[in-house]
Amino acid sequence: MDKAIITAAITGFTHTPSMSPYLPITPEEISAEAVRAWEAGAAVAHIHVREPKTGKPSWETELFREVAVKVKSKCDIVLCFSTGGGKGMTPEQRLAAITSLKPELATFNFGSISVALFPILDRYKEFKFEWEKPFIEMTEDLVVVNTFKTLKTFAQVFETTETKPEIEIYDVGMLNNLAFFIERGIVKKPVYMQFVLGVPGGLSATVENLVFLLNTAKSSIGDFTFSVCAAGRYQFPMCVHSLLCGGNARVGLEDNLYLQKGVLAKSNAEQVEKIIRIARELGIEPATPSEARKILSLKGIHNVNF
Repeated sequence: MDKAIITAAITGFTHTPSMSPYLPITPEEISAEAVRAWEAGAAVAHIHVREPKTGKPSWETELFREVAVKVKSKCDIVLCFSTGGGKGMTPEQRLAAITSLKPELATFNFGSISVALFPILDRYKEFKFEWEKPFIEMTEDLVVVNTFKTLKTFAQVFETTETKPEIEIYDVGMLNNLAFFIERGIVKKPVYMQFVLGVPGGLSATVENLVFLLNTAKSSIGDFTFSVCAAGRYQFPMCVHSLLCGGNARVGLEDNLYLQKGVLAKSNAEQVEKIIRIARELGIEPATPSEARKILSLKGIHNVNF
């Protein structure tokens, strides 16, 4: 490809405030970071929200609305809402912001997975807020549940709201799930997938695993558009391999707090600028938000509900 969609995952829920002073927490900080990412060349901002006073992950629709309205008033970046949810949340709760705000793009985890953050405690011992350590510890027993019934519910909401699903693939079994849903006509092609690598509980971040996923997807699904994100120090190497394979790339503080070894990224924009510098050395230009909308067949910024 001569154009690649660069996504900035602004804050996520993996990292906690004690891990970096640059992690955005409030709606003002999250929206400002999305705008900075756009200024740096990102076409998409992946949005999680947090409780403004403590930085604890939140799924409140009004926080999503506040962030979205602020961003939309300043730029045309595509907003991709998270539907990952928290422990014990129902599908309806996870989909509330999608149902209400009808964004252009939102994540769709295509199978159940253990998201194990607890190894982080090997590196971090002191925390600013009381919730941080118990939150990380509980992931030793956490399963993000996405049954076939749940997947069907999500697919129906995405179709009703005309929100394009960004289908998150953590392991090869999720490709089998997707092929099944496409065959049944529940998920419509063309599909946009994101291969998520290096998360404990999913596939490790290796070139071999990425090629395996791509080959499996080609044989079971056919044509598709894809992006890659990877945890921690694997972020830039795997994003570069995605670009070399004709894909797109996601960077951002959700996945990696660092710009390079030992150097904390001061903003999502720094990571966006870095991956774009690398892409241009490979002859690949960053897609604009308008170009990303065409590549992904999105409904357009004027058809959202915020």
